Amino acid sequence: MNKKIQTIIAVFLIAVLTVLSAGCGSKTAAPAAKNEAGTQQGGDSSNPLANKKIALVMQINLGTFSAQYISGVKEEVEKKFGGQVTVFTADGDLARMAANLDAAVNQKFDAILIDHGTPEALTKGVQNAVAKNIPVIAFDANIKVPGVTVLEQGDKDMATSVLDKLAKDSGGKGNIVKIWVAGFAPMERRQVAYQEFLKKNPGIKEVAAFGAATANTALDTQAQMEAVLKKYPNKGDITAVWAAWDEFAKGATRAIEQAGRTDIKVYGIDMSDEDLQMIQNPKGPWVASAAVDPKDIGRVQVRYAYQKLHKDQTPETVVLKPVLVTRESLPTEKVTTDKLHDHIKEWGNSDQGIADWMKK
Repeated sequence: MNKKIQTIIAVFLIAVLTVLSAGCGSKTAAPAAKNEAGTQQGGDSSNPLANKKIALVMQINLGTFSAQYISGVKEEVEKKFGGQVTVFTADGDLARMAANLDAAVNQKFDAILIDHGTPEALTKGVQNAVAKNIPVIAFDANIKVPGVTVLEQGDKDMATSVLDKLAKDSGGKGNIVKIWVAGFAPMERRQVAYQEFLKKNPGIKEVAAFGAATANTALDTQAQMEAVLKKYPNKGDITAVWAAWDEFAKGATRAIEQAGRTDIKVYGIDMSDEDLQMIQNPKGPWVASAAVDPKDIGRVQVRYAYQKLHKDQTPETVVLKPVLVTRESLPTEKVTTDKLHDHIKEWGNSDQGIADWMKK
């Protein structure tokens, strides 16, 4: 190789190195963004639990209870842990829910939260997730897969507390309407408490029972309750309504109000801001409801998911602590579930699922 060619090659190499240096080595990387909790969201975060992708797979997203539950999930994931939440809803279609679970596994989410569903629809997908080392935390889904933690609301205790209130208010006598639906794990547990209640209170008789989970549950319940009221039109025909879900309670309450039946009281389960306003109405029939703060449910579920991501040992079952909310325990001024703790100390601010390392 002659000197001229060597000189040309040398000049070319120097030019290439200069361009590469200007394009890569002379710039300072921008600092990673931080979320509200101060956790870095950049790929090189010093926190190994930051930036996790969490899937929330729901059987049905309906009403204000579900909205507040989702809010609790997002608040805990995004603000406390610096992660991201994707919600998959199935509108009550179990086949679609199973497909959504499969999609979450195939998209390699870091953890999966499940809201309701049945073992028949979900077990195979959950087993697949666990086999791929994706943590799964289920809420109100009777899934029995090793390694999966299942949350429940203490459904039997909720039903018992509100039914005991019904018995006390009615003096242990009267005719009641039950609004309930099969096919949901929490409903089945609440039904056990209801059957025990009837045995314990022989003076209380069930005169009607109905219930269905639909896309418009509250509206459909209202129509069905209106038909029951026409069948039992006289004062004293119906003493009370036991509604095993707040969507049922809302529908029954509206039907009773429109019929002007001030002699009938409603006792429900679950709580949202909308429910609370109806209970606070001094002329309304809905007088009590047993519940766990829906935001707390979401928060606690997320904490156990992050415990699993942290490689902590988690229990197979976590029972959330319910609270009985009665009209007489509430102030006259309107309150929301965010402020309910000011009047009922057991409500909200649950510390369940908070590991020591989370406090740091």
